[in-house]
Amino acid sequence: MTRTIEVVHSTNKKPKPNADNIAFGKYFSDHMFVMDYSEEKGWYDPRIVPYAPITLEPSAMIFHYGQTVFEGLKAYRTPDDRILLFRPEKNFRRLNLSSERISIPAIDEELALVALKKLIEVEKEWVPALEGNSLYIRPFIIATEPNINLTPANSYQFMMILSPVGSYYKEGIKPVGIYVEDEYTRAVKGGTGTAKTAGNYAAAYKAQERATEKGYSQVLWLDGVEKKFIEEVGSMNVFFKVNGEVITPELNGSILEGVTRMSIIELLKDWGVPVIERRISLEEIYQAYDRGELEEAFGTGTAAVISPVGELNWGQRNMVINNREMGELSRKLYDTLTGIQTGKIEDRYNWTVEV
Repeated sequence: MTRTIEVVHSTNKKPKPNADNIAFGKYFSDHMFVMDYSEEKGWYDPRIVPYAPITLEPSAMIFHYGQTVFEGLKAYRTPDDRILLFRPEKNFRRLNLSSERISIPAIDEELALVALKKLIEVEKEWVPALEGNSLYIRPFIIATEPNINLTPANSYQFMMILSPVGSYYKEGIKPVGIYVEDEYTRAVKGGTGTAKTAGNYAAAYKAQERATEKGYSQVLWLDGVEKKFIEEVGSMNVFFKVNGEVITPELNGSILEGVTRMSIIELLKDWGVPVIERRISLEEIYQAYDRGELEEAFGTGTAAVISPVGELNWGQRNMVINNREMGELSRKLYDTLTGIQTGKIEDRYNWTVEV
């Protein structure tokens, strides 16, 4: 596969949004990366072109059968004006794992990273300098073949778009309230829960609506069979600190393997903090709460990095965690990971990649 990436520069540059108030996912940079796939050529014609609408036929298979995967990562501007990516190779590896589950041909992960770095070089002025802000990166693949036969497509597009985003915590970190969903199912073992594919997220909207109506920010999903075991919080993995030990649901075939999750586990192990991946029932967490042993709970993900949980609502049972304040360990993890991502802390783990 050629590694030559054509660049077509935009002649109509957009105004940058106000750095003090950037809404997530509303603004997009001047350029995007595009690469095509056909059965005859494989992946071909990698290029950076002006951001613009794409044209697909009404019969394009993405519209009918949802054959698509995506990723999410960020670029950060350091205090000394460098631009860093955080473990981007893990995102492209996961993109291919998602593609394998949805019968999409694999991309060249090394080429994808070269292309991303080139795209950010072209768009470096879009990486915000304000503390807490970053450039969100959305790689995705869609099935483009005009065909409504129920079969994997023969043509695809791989694209990457960039969106400047503000701080997740504009007014300081405030622990969120979580609603436990015990009716709807997010995923089951053997399904698509381990893949970042669009249908997983659309299927979660109804439960999120219910949580919002009740005044909660996120949904805690239970396993789809017994409705007993904890899986994920919305778009995040979840951790609990119980009696000095950190526990998180094991990867069981229906839980997404988060890059932030992986990094948190590695940090905890390096610090000598007991951390265990295993099945965790909600009843176990409630009993720990009842005994006064549930010390902290937090979600992990690209957007927030660490999102402390201040309350868990489980039917008639309500758990207020750590007096709705961010815990000491959650704070240390947040400060360390964001410090590494933004170049403020030495990266002893070789997690960052400079553009």
